[in-house]
Amino acid sequence: MNNLLKSKLNCLCLICFIIEACNPSSDQPAYDVIVYGATPAGIMTAVTAADHRAKVLLVEPMSVVGGMVTSGLMTAESEHMIDQCITGRARDFYVRLGEYYYDSTYFQTFGNGRGLNFQKGEPAFYYESKHAQALFRQMIEEAEVDLLINVHLVNTTTTDNRIQQIQLSSGQLYTAKYFADCSYEGDLMAQTGVSYTFGREPISQYEESLAGVRLIDDTLSARTVDNQGNLLPFFNRYDTLITGSGDDRVMNYNFRPIMTKVDSNQVAIYRPQNYDSTRFNFLADYLISEPETKLNQLIGVYPRGNRKFEFNNQQKSLVSLGMFGANRGYTDGDWTTRERIYQTHKDWTLGFLYFLTSDPRVPESLKAETQEYGYAADEFVNNNHFPYYLYVREGRRMIGPEVHTQHDVFGNRQKKESVLLGSHWVDSHHVQRIALSDSTFTNEGRIWEITLLPFEVSYRVLTPKREECENLLVPVCASFSHVAFCTYRLESTWMQAGHVAGIALSLALEDGIPVQDVDVPRLQKMLQKEKMIIEADSIRDYTDYDWLEGHHRYGDMYQRMYEEYGVDVTSL
Repeated sequence: MNNLLKSKLNCLCLICFIIEACNPSSDQPAYDVIVYGATPAGIMTAVTAADHRAKVLLVEPMSVVGGMVTSGLMTAESEHMIDQCITGRARDFYVRLGEYYYDSTYFQTFGNGRGLNFQKGEPAFYYESKHAQALFRQMIEEAEVDLLINVHLVNTTTTDNRIQQIQLSSGQLYTAKYFADCSYEGDLMAQTGVSYTFGREPISQYEESLAGVRLIDDTLSARTVDNQGNLLPFFNRYDTLITGSGDDRVMNYNFRPIMTKVDSNQVAIYRPQNYDSTRFNFLADYLISEPETKLNQLIGVYPRGNRKFEFNNQQKSLVSLGMFGANRGYTDGDWTTRERIYQTHKDWTLGFLYFLTSDPRVPESLKAETQEYGYAADEFVNNNHFPYYLYVREGRRMIGPEVHTQHDVFGNRQKKESVLLGSHWVDSHHVQRIALSDSTFTNEGRIWEITLLPFEVSYRVLTPKREECENLLVPVCASFSHVAFCTYRLESTWMQAGHVAGIALSLALEDGIPVQDVDVPRLQKMLQKEKMIIEADSIRDYTDYDWLEGHHRYGDMYQRMYEEYGVDVTSL
C-alpha cells in the first residue's frame, strides 16, 4: 500500500472516529443515567443510582462540586428544622462529616454547636466547607461515578417525550436512558420542554395567604433618588404594586464568604479589581445618620467552629450582601447573562466588605470592627478565598402533575405517595426594594413563618407530566408554589430528594419504564430500608422547638399558620 493511500485511509479513520465520538449511538447509550448539576442533591442522585448498579455521569458547570454546602453555607439549617426529619443518605453524609473531621470540642466553640450536644456517631449539622468538599469528592469516587466539571448544558435533543442526548459547552454529546436535573436553575428541565414557572404566584392562583407581593416590613429612611430626582439603582416605585399580586421576581441572591479573626488563617479584606465606592453612597448616607451602627446590623454574622464566621445577607438591614433586583434576568438568562449577574454580585460583596474597612465615610468604630475579620485562608484556596457558588435561592420551578402549595405544608400534610419529609420554616428573603417617597422605602417580599409539624412530599412533585418527558426527574426545581418552595429549598431536604431520585431512576432503568410508572410502594420500601423516614406522624416526642415557648420575639406567632388550617399545636 503506498503512503498516499495509507494517509487517506488514516484520515478517513480519524474522521469516522470523530463522527462516532460526537454522535454516540442512541441504541446503546454510554450511560444509564446522566445527572446535570453536582449540587448536594445531584451528588446524592448520582451516587445512589450508581450504588444501585447504574452507570452514571455527573455534569457540573463549576470547577468544584457540592453547591452551597461547599461555598459558605456551613450548616444543615437544622436550627429551623426538626432534626429527626433529616434522614437517609442525607443524614449519613452529616454523620460521616462528624466521624471524619470533628469531635465534641469543635462544637463547644460556638453557640449553635453547643446546642447540638454532639457525640461521635451523630450528625455534624455544622461543618466547614472544605471538609464537605472533600467528602463529596470521596463519595463520587467511591460510587465510581464519572464526573465532568467546567462544562454547562448547551442543547438537549428529545424524541417522543424522551431526552435522547445532551450537548455540553465542550461540544461533546452524551446519551443516556434516564436523566436528572439537579441544577439550581432547572436548565435541563427547561430545555426539555417541561412546563415551569418562576417568581411568585398571586394569592388567587392557589388561595395561599402568604403568596404574592408582601408589603409587611417597616418603613426605612434614606434617599431613594439622585440629585436629578431619578430613582436610584435597584429601587422600584410603590405605585406599581398591588398587594397579593404575582410577578416574575425571585428572592435576592448573595455570596456567603467564610471569614475568621485568627491572624494565622486570615487573608486581609482586599480592594477588588472592579471596586467603585460610589456604589455604596446609599450606605454611606445611612452611616452618617447612624454612626453607632454595628457590623451585625449590616451583615448576618454567624459564628462557626474553628473560629470561623459565615457572612450572610442580613434581613433587617437597610442594605446588606443581598442585591435587590440585581438577579433580574438570571433565571431564564443565557450563559453570558448569568456570568454578568454572577460578577455583579461578586463585585458587590467584595466591594461592600472593602468599603466598610477603608472608606472615610465609615465610622471608625464600625471600620475597626470589620477590620478584625479576614477571609479564611484555608477555604476556597483556588478561588482567592472567595466562595465559588452564588447563592441562587430560587430558580425555575417545575409545574408537574401535582404542585405542592402552602396548604400541603400546614394543612394537607399526609401524602399517599410520600417519599420524604420537609420541616423547615417558610423562608423567603426579600425580593425587591420599594421607594415609598424620595426619602423613605421598604423592603418587600419577606416570608418567615414557623413550621412546627413535619409534612410529607409526594413523589409526583419530582416527575414531569407524562406527556412532556418520561425519562427525567427534577429533585431541586421541583413542583412547588413559591410559598411552599420556601420550605423545600434546603440542601438537607434536597439531598433527601436526590436519594429518592437515585432509587427511582434505578427502578425505572431496571424495568425500562417511564419515571411516572415507577412502583411507588416498592420505592417507599427501598427508601425506608435505607433509613429514610417518609411518614410525618412517625416523628414524635421531638424537642427542637421547646425554646420557642415564651420567646420574646416569636410569642404565639408559632400558632398562627396552623390556626388558619384548624390544626391544634398548643400541645407541642
